[in-house]
Amino acid sequence: MVKTKELSKDTRNKIVDPHQAGKTESAIGKQLGVKKSTVGAIIRKWKTFKTTANLPRSGAPRKISARGVKMITRTVSRNPRTTRGDLVNDLPRAGTNVTKATVSNTLRRQELRSYSARRVPLLKPVHIWAHLKFAREHLDVPEEYWDNVLWSDETKVELFGTNTTRRVWRRVNAELHPKNTIPTVKHGGGNIMLWGGFSWLRKKHFKVLEWPSQSPDLNPIENLWRELKVRVACRQPQNITALEEICMEEWANITATVCANLVKTYTKRLTSVIANK
Repeated sequence: MVKTKELSKDTRNKIVDPHQAGKTESAIGKQLGVKKSTVGAIIRKWKTFKTTANLPRSGAPRKISARGVKMITRTVSRNPRTTRGDLVNDLPRAGTNVTKATVSNTLRRQELRSYSARRVPLLKPVHIWAHLKFAREHLDVPEEYWDNVLWSDETKVELFGTNTTRRVWRRVNAELHPKNTIPTVKHGGGNIMLWGGFSWLRKKHFKVLEWPSQSPDLNPIENLWRELKVRVACRQPQNITALEEICMEEWANITATVCANLVKTYTKRLTSVIANK
């Protein structure tokens, strides 16, 4: 069907005004050069809604049924690692046949997006308890407190890239929920080990901060490790010596501003830990 040009509001008013004065639809159409059927439609709309303005339109119907939306939302909530292909294959049971793109669009409308699954240590109940205890005890600490912390940690850097990435469907700020993470065992192999530390303000005298074990989600240096590994992978080192040199160079290239921004959002990190445990 060929789409016709929409009449302006001024023209629609010029149709309604003479109609109110008693003119016929045919006469109005001839005077304005508009089809009689169009004149009649505008007059009927005016009689119903008492306006010639454009009204909100419902748009094209959704390709996926309400039952289908509930089904795929429930499925990815139970198993965030479900693929779009799995969902497309399951939807005929809900009387719906759609593409992977439609599945993605539907999940986005439900505020569910595809993210890389975070790798986190395999936590025991005692670790979870310690995480929560630390987060709750420090949730109301002033932001300036974290400026004085020297953050340190160690990590493994592989010569030929990182381990296979798994993707999950989740909502924003749910990255640390157990269903959205990949449990790992510390030091499960690799080529070189690095130790690093950063602080926003330089201090000469340090007090030891009581720290729960197996808690990379509490340490902002984990963000720097991810940044470092991406930078190193882009340079494609071909041997261990080159890997070590590139790691040192790229670590030095991480600016103080990046570190400062990580510290500024530390309270948000604690809130996320509490919300996802």
